[in-house]
Amino acid sequence: MSASSVAHATFEVERRYPVAPTLAFAAWSDPAVKARWFGRAGWDEETYELDFRVGGRERRQGRAPDGSVHVFEARFQDIVAPERIIFSYDMHVDGRRISVSLVTVTLEPRGTGTQLTLVEQGAFLDDLDDPAQRRGGFEALLDRLATVLDA
Repeated sequence: MSASSVAHATFEVERRYPVAPTLAFAAWSDPAVKARWFGRAGWDEETYELDFRVGGRERRQGRAPDGSVHVFEARFQDIVAPERIIFSYDMHVDGRRISVSLVTVTLEPRGTGTQLTLVEQGAFLDDLDDPAQRRGGFEALLDRLATVLDA
């Protein structure tokens, strides 16, 4: 019998962008724009689908430089344009689930820009992933989002 484990964690990442909330929100809701920042540089992307609506799904499958296949599968639970996006998702590596999470993204006007706050509540499974790595991943993604919004 194999041992299993779960580590629970909640973390928050904040970013400020020099664009209106409607533009920041569009970067999450428009498949062409989101594909430019939501992924890992240097990976071969094999599949990307986005059905941005409550009950809709998002799926991304990519191959890491080491050859492992990573799958992100999300379902949108709540969307209030341009203020809030809530989605649940799980991550798989080579067919094995490594985490299940709930993410809340809020977008608030700050002057002529946007304050984005992302909160993830995760269950990280069997020591295959950990909260620090996931937080770092979202920090890198939100930095890439800044580059897209600046363009």
